[in-house]
Parts: sequence; structure tokens; C-alpha cells
Amino acid sequence: MTSAELFGEGVNLMLAGMGFVLVFLLILIGAIRLMSKLVNTYFPEPQLSPKTLSNSTALSVSAAPGEDFERLRPVIAAAIAHHRRTQQFK
Repeated sequence: MTSAELFGEGVNLMLAGMGFVLVFLLILIGAIRLMSKLVNTYFPEPQLSPKTLSNSTALSVSAAPGEDFERLRPVIAAAIAHHRRTQQFK
């Protein structure tokens, strides 16, 4: 075999391999979409009505972000102090 024939066979093999991978990935995408549709059809997520929500859940959802930061401020300060203490000995 000449080098041109070997090169042609290499290109042919490369294209065949890339084609098989492409077909496999397309089949995989189709299977995932099909499974997603089946799961959403037969096992839908339950819709929660306002009556089923408890007061604690409603309050935690409506909490202001500033209140969370005020609660976390001492924790963040302690974590920074701990990090500085541990880095000091290295």
C-alpha cells in the first residue's frame, strides 16, 4: 500500500468513527427526551395550593435578604478569624 492509500484509509476510518459517535449521541439525546416526557406525563410534580402551605414555609419564603445577612454576620466573622488563625502558623 502506498502512503496515499494509507492516508485515505485513515481518513475513511476517522469519518466512520466520528459518524458512529454522532449517531450514538443523537440516539442518546432522543432517549433522554423520551424518558423525560414519560416521567413528566406519568409522574407530574404535585402543585401546592396556598392552603397546603404552612405559615412557617410562607414566612421563610418572604424573609428579607437583609435579615439573613444579619444572622450570618457573626458566623462569617468567626470563619474569617479561624482562617486567619490557621494561616498564621503555616
